[in-house]
Amino acid sequence: MKKISNLIATAVLAVIAATPSVAQTNLGSSCGCPTVSSRPSINLSTLATNGGAADGDLLANTILTCDKMWILDKKIYVPNGLTLTIQPGTVIKGINTGVASTATALVVSRGGKIFADGTAECPIVMTANADPMDGSYSIHNVGQWGGLVIAGQASNNLTLAKNGPFQAGTGDGKIAVADGLGTFEGFATSDFRNQFGVNLTTPQSGYPTTFNDNDNSGILRYVSVRFTGQILQVGGELNGISFGSVGRGTTVDHVEVISCADDNMEFWGGTVNIKNATFMFGNDDMFDWDDGYSGKVQNVFSVGVSSNDTLGTVTGAGDNGFEMDSDDQASGNGSGVAIGTIQAGGYRSHPIIYNVTMIGTNKRQENSDNTGMAAIMAKELTEGEIYNSVFANFACGLNLWSGTPKPGEGTRVTTTSSTGQSVLDTYDNWRNNNGTPSLIVKNNTFVGMGAGANGAWAATLTKDVTKLSGSNSFFRNVASHLPSAADSIQFYNTDGNVRVSSLPGFNAIWAMDGTSNVVSTQYDATPSPALTTSTVAPADGFFTPESYRGAFPSTGPTFLSGWAYATILATTGGLAPCPTDINQDGLTNNVDFLLLLGNFNQSCN
Repeated sequence: MKKISNLIATAVLAVIAATPSVAQTNLGSSCGCPTVSSRPSINLSTLATNGGAADGDLLANTILTCDKMWILDKKIYVPNGLTLTIQPGTVIKGINTGVASTATALVVSRGGKIFADGTAECPIVMTANADPMDGSYSIHNVGQWGGLVIAGQASNNLTLAKNGPFQAGTGDGKIAVADGLGTFEGFATSDFRNQFGVNLTTPQSGYPTTFNDNDNSGILRYVSVRFTGQILQVGGELNGISFGSVGRGTTVDHVEVISCADDNMEFWGGTVNIKNATFMFGNDDMFDWDDGYSGKVQNVFSVGVSSNDTLGTVTGAGDNGFEMDSDDQASGNGSGVAIGTIQAGGYRSHPIIYNVTMIGTNKRQENSDNTGMAAIMAKELTEGEIYNSVFANFACGLNLWSGTPKPGEGTRVTTTSSTGQSVLDTYDNWRNNNGTPSLIVKNNTFVGMGAGANGAWAATLTKDVTKLSGSNSFFRNVASHLPSAADSIQFYNTDGNVRVSSLPGFNAIWAMDGTSNVVSTQYDATPSPALTTSTVAPADGFFTPESYRGAFPSTGPTFLSGWAYATILATTGGLAPCPTDINQDGLTNNVDFLLLLGNFNQSCN
């Protein structure tokens, strides 16, 4: 049934792809918004201090309406105490300055709020100034502007002694300006507007001296952020969306990041929850956390460039699925703290994650700081829980740091377990012979992890692969870093993880021309029948109990409705079997697609 529907749906999507204006240039028309091309342009700097001459704060509570094309021509800040409201159907375009230190970005400072509350019919789009909004802008156009940056006052584990003093763009984890107060990577100065968290030692005017994990920075709902990421220096970059100490009072739901030059989303501390997120064609990690992040996450779908795209297979674009750190660059926060405990300045990252599907690029070549090729790269004392997810096309599945230093590093930090044993980084956080593990990877399915290029070899579970160095060395001598028999029993038997070469109804090998955006072979991210699991997310007001593995159910609608870029570019097959001849005229065409989307908020993909 699914594949028959897919054949019909492909025909529908072919019509849509041939007429991309249906999906993009009429954005927001059902909400009373004019076509994108007819909207007059307004520079956002004219609403800010300095009158457009330099980066500036918004002067007052501001509403951006969908009848204008808003041009992000500087770094624009939403300052403490003010609110930026963005109406459904609104488009913001970021100018490419050509200089990373002056990259345009929208920054919500601590105490400021953003209310970007779009709808499936009228999403909010933040994109590159050069994007014609017709689906033709190459997915390779990463890094055209800085991105969206949100700062809050929730907890982090930064200390000035270990994470400071701040050094602009060095990428060495030196981001702290005080205990509990950090500056986002990718900024050239430690201007207080670029800071997140709170100063735990010296009061700052207008800010508290204690964390607020319920801090509210506003709403991001049905928001698409495209062609972002500016690299000040390798390891010091702006991301698609950067969250620094953002609290759980903030709503992030139905958000996508497209073609980012660095991580799609990165978290420095904080407790913000994420639901229904999509990431496509990013150039670094799909989902990255540091410095004590401890939010809840459910329903994440991410895909890299296609396997035939040289952006991934030759230049090394794309990195890990999850990159997980408790601190940044081995600064040691959490060292000496018993597993699972929390104390000021010492606790570890511990997010809880359900229902993720990540499709990697299957790359085997390192590039710049993109040296990781794992579905889950667990580093630097991180804790956390990942359940009921599907990972495909990564060189290895779960990689655990076990305390052995990389070349040039000192001994990695050790800590003390709840049973008093010496702990070797994430490896001992994961294994259960130290008591209850604090890093849990359970009931996940890993697809296509296996033989690499040039005789290199990888397994689903590895330890310390990242200690290797040198060109293309990621998989050299990996056999010496394979798990023990006890580790394998825990990973596959006790924890219920599965390694397979393929899945029924699931296709992770797809083909797309990254320059023209023409898809010749769709991926199919929905196994059919559904993959069962013995764990279900708790019904706690955030999580939705789901009895399957992966981001999508095998039947019914998904969170990838017609607003999503995956639908616009027709990359995705097999999302939902559903009727197609909606007006019953004997034809399946774009008229049916629009009726289905407009009346039922559903699409047959």
